[in-house]
Amino acid sequence: MTASDVRFTIRFWGVRGGLPTPNAATRRYGGNTSCVEVRSGDHLIIFDAGTGIRPLGVALAKAGSTFDADILFSETRFDHICGLPFFGPGYNPNNKFIVWAGHRDSTGSMQRELTNMMTSPLFPIPLSFIGGLKAYRDFVSGEGFELRPGIQMRTVALDHPYNATGYRLERDGRAFCYISGTQHRPGELNPAVLSLIAGADVVIYDSYYLDAEYELVTEGGHSTWEEGVRLCRAAGARRLVAFEHHPVHDDALLDEVQRSLEKMLPGSLVAVEGMTISV
Repeated sequence: MTASDVRFTIRFWGVRGGLPTPNAATRRYGGNTSCVEVRSGDHLIIFDAGTGIRPLGVALAKAGSTFDADILFSETRFDHICGLPFFGPGYNPNNKFIVWAGHRDSTGSMQRELTNMMTSPLFPIPLSFIGGLKAYRDFVSGEGFELRPGIQMRTVALDHPYNATGYRLERDGRAFCYISGTQHRPGELNPAVLSLIAGADVVIYDSYYLDAEYELVTEGGHSTWEEGVRLCRAAGARRLVAFEHHPVHDDALLDEVQRSLEKMLPGSLVAVEGMTISV
């Protein structure tokens, strides 16, 4: 694929679920929690603000530019939001970050949830200090709209005990999906997810568990890489990226997952911190 063919460039800054897991056994795949950077032309889009958003912020600051960008949250569990107070570019008032969330209900907005996280004694400075966060746009999962000129966004409500949103971005006939924070019922492919990922070039999918572990879990808000394969096959999606790895899934286990995944859905990958893919 030449540079002129690329519609989205996706870089993984945090690939872990649950809690940060920085240790020798996770060094190769990474220990930071969910954060994915997407570039499309001049546009910057960030999915989730786990601890991976801190090194992303360091890289953005080194670029020396100001940003008009979007931060899309899939859910509000702590591993998806806890990096935001450490996101350096957020404190630059010359930047403009728009925060999007479709999973909040009548209990409160995304701004309220982030305010609660950054309230004494939990955190020493308030959300209002992050002067680069210029707007908060709550929507209803299931809505679709033009995120930026030429970039269409579709969303669905995911099966999650505390609400979560799945995203699909499209541009010039290319599409990728971000599905972080979903659970499934064995033997039943989720029709909403199937519709969202139909024909997608890349599907980033919650792969917190293995199928062998899943039967021991109820209402955990996570899925398996094997279910991701089943969904992609049924929906005609081309590639799966297994994402949001369980804290106890070390490099050796994820190597095994990569080998199995490649056999079951060729071209698919296990997400690695620092990995970049093009769509």
